[in-house]
Amino acid sequence: MSVATRNIPATTDDRLACSDPASAEPAVAQTPYGALRAHLAGLLDACWYRQSVRAQLLLIVILIELVAAVVAGGVSIMKARTSTQIEIGASMNLAEVLVRETINLMPADTSPERFLEDLPLQQRFARHVRIAVRDTAGHPVATRPMRGAEEGAGHARAPAPAWFASLVSPPIERRELPVVVKGRQLGSVLIAGEPGDEIAEVWENLTALATVAALVNLAMIGILYILFGRVLGPLTALGAGLLDLERRSFGVRLARPQARELAAIADRFNALAGALEGTRAENAALYRRLITTQDDERRNTARELHDEVGPSLFGLKANAGSIATVAAALADVPARAAVQERARDILAIVERLQSINRSLLTRLRPMALGHVPLADLLAEMIRHRARQHPRIAFPFAAARLAPSYGEQIDLTIYRCVQESLTNAIKHAQARRIGVTLAETAPDHASAPTTGALGANAQLELAIEDDGCGIAVPAPAGFGLRGMEERVHALGGACSVGRATDGGTRVRVVIPLPDRTDGTG
Repeated sequence: MSVATRNIPATTDDRLACSDPASAEPAVAQTPYGALRAHLAGLLDACWYRQSVRAQLLLIVILIELVAAVVAGGVSIMKARTSTQIEIGASMNLAEVLVRETINLMPADTSPERFLEDLPLQQRFARHVRIAVRDTAGHPVATRPMRGAEEGAGHARAPAPAWFASLVSPPIERRELPVVVKGRQLGSVLIAGEPGDEIAEVWENLTALATVAALVNLAMIGILYILFGRVLGPLTALGAGLLDLERRSFGVRLARPQARELAAIADRFNALAGALEGTRAENAALYRRLITTQDDERRNTARELHDEVGPSLFGLKANAGSIATVAAALADVPARAAVQERARDILAIVERLQSINRSLLTRLRPMALGHVPLADLLAEMIRHRARQHPRIAFPFAAARLAPSYGEQIDLTIYRCVQESLTNAIKHAQARRIGVTLAETAPDHASAPTTGALGANAQLELAIEDDGCGIAVPAPAGFGLRGMEERVHALGGACSVGRATDGGTRVRVVIPLPDRTDGTG
């Protein structure tokens, strides 16, 4: 029995489930919540994490002061609202008592109209209330101006802002008292609370206190700024000292601050710098011993190759030539041809061995080192490389050079040029490899490292190509590491980086000892 099947299109959920989860993450990140979170994270990073410790401490103090100001403002508003309500209530009670007493003490011969007109004038000293008079029909009675109020108007306070008045003002209370004389109602007196003056007084007090508090807080923030700067100053010096250590300037020392904790940190830093400086001196001595041992071994090996292998190969070559000469006198033609062919093979092998021997001698130790000026020795090596690689240009420039700077310096410069040319030819795919060597004044700002190279002159070597460039930082191979060890053993510095035209630039700086001889 067969079962009929049909293709069911995949739903949206199925397609999402089958898709790559990594491809769905950007869609989630583009949601409004994700964008808001990213925005808040960036704002937090800019306002907090990128700030200095001094700025962070000041921000904390400012935030605490703002919270305290908000709390103090809220408490002040609540207290002002309560006190205003109490004050308005007391004024309302006082005004009501005065109005009732005035009504009871009204002279009998006073006309009703005159009484209603003069009633507010008699209550002109009531504070925080507004008194209005109405007749029996409920219409307001026109009253005469109150001179006391006019005189006091010049001393009235400026009204408080509407938002503050809305927060402090209590509910408006109104009271209406009928005016009844001899059983006849002449009208009514309306007493309403008027908190504006009280609110203005509270606003004046709060603004005065806020101004004083703001000035005090500004002064305190300024004092804290200076204080934090003095307290955290050793940390800034510590950061600069660590940067010097990173640049291998181990002679840096920090001043001991007054704070006990920071003084302990400075002591530990100075101890670390001293230990690193001692270790560097030990490593330099070890490098010098190692390089000296290597050079001695190379010299001995080169001497043995030159004194033992060279003459032996020359003897083999002479004997092979003699065999060929003797073979030429043989009467047996086939034997003569065989012996001559073997003699030629021996001569070819000997010549090949002699070529290898010369190459080994050059690699182990240039035979002309110490006998030929350094510039001529380098020029000969560069000409040899140019003959081997005619498609590459090898410009060479030497300026203000002495004939020799001692065996160690001359050999180090020679090895650095040799290794740099080999690397550029093998890896750079360059069409031009320039070599520059000059004796210059010390330039601490442009040195590859910030270690002091001394107050004397220095040798500056630069090998620059126009090839494909090098990754920065580049992994150091054995050749480059050997160059650095040789240069560091002489107290110099070596750097490898990108050239201005995109290629690779090797720079070597070696300090020169005091010399009494002139430069070439």
